[in-house]
Amino acid sequence: MIRRLLAVLLLLAVVGGGAALWISRGWWGEGPADRPTTVMVEKGGTLASAARALEKAGAIRSTTNFLRFARRFGPDKPIRAGEFEIPARASGAEILDILQNGKPIQHLVTVPEGMPSILVYERLNAEADLTGQIDVPAEGSILPDSYSFERGEPRAAVLARMQTAMRDALAEEWKAKKPTTVAKTPQETIILASIVEKETAVASERPMVAAVYSNRVREGMKLQADPTVIYPITKGKPLGRRIRRSELNAVNGYNTYASPGLPAGPIANPSRAAIAAVLNPAKSTALYFVADGKGGHVFADTLAEHNRNVQRFYALRRQRGEM
Repeated sequence: MIRRLLAVLLLLAVVGGGAALWISRGWWGEGPADRPTTVMVEKGGTLASAARALEKAGAIRSTTNFLRFARRFGPDKPIRAGEFEIPARASGAEILDILQNGKPIQHLVTVPEGMPSILVYERLNAEADLTGQIDVPAEGSILPDSYSFERGEPRAAVLARMQTAMRDALAEEWKAKKPTTVAKTPQETIILASIVEKETAVASERPMVAAVYSNRVREGMKLQADPTVIYPITKGKPLGRRIRRSELNAVNGYNTYASPGLPAGPIANPSRAAIAAVLNPAKSTALYFVADGKGGHVFADTLAEHNRNVQRFYALRRQRGEM
């Protein structure tokens, strides 16, 4: 009897030890994935649906065992929605912690400084990880920056963040405006800043370009900004050719060669730096500027000085074989 009892106890110990080892390996041991993978948990998704996706991705061996172990050994809390990265060899316990407490993968969409709204619209629509439809946003309503989003997020939600960022930035800059600005309203600020943005790619030149256009507004001069002529034709996209004489003469609310003052609306989405430049332009009496052939511009107070600068630029272009 004693021998039989000892044999039974030994068998139970072996079976119990084997079960404990199986549980330990199945829940806390290394997972089967030999490389990182991702899993998408939809809004309202359950642990069961996530487990099926995990098994399909090769992150776990068995949906049934994962759910059994999770309910027996895991915290009793819901999983989060979003796209999650699962490290290689992650255990079941580690995977459950990621689903319950991890941060979803963030994707980025970038709006460069001076990008027109039609191109922002096209960029958002090209993001396959976004969902839903949007209209072309109002010109000048978006703050150029990089914006994070989660896979499956609505395009409208991302666009709303872009527009909120612009409203907040404009409000802050407007509070700090200097008496030297010619912008009478926040909307005029955006209009003039969009022209400054399109006229120079050199960040340090923005206050000086803003000064030139501010001085022209004060003098009642025509701004004569080429980008405003192009905007009604392409909605801000590159023209791809030289401006025609008929286009320089066109009266359409945007052509600053045909009419004095600001155009009817913004011609792009200006950066915060361009907005700040308009609200605090450089101290200058310059009324003209032309390219210097090195990526920047040279500024002049008088038309005679400006014409000399133009001739120097043409000479440089001829020397380079560009004319």
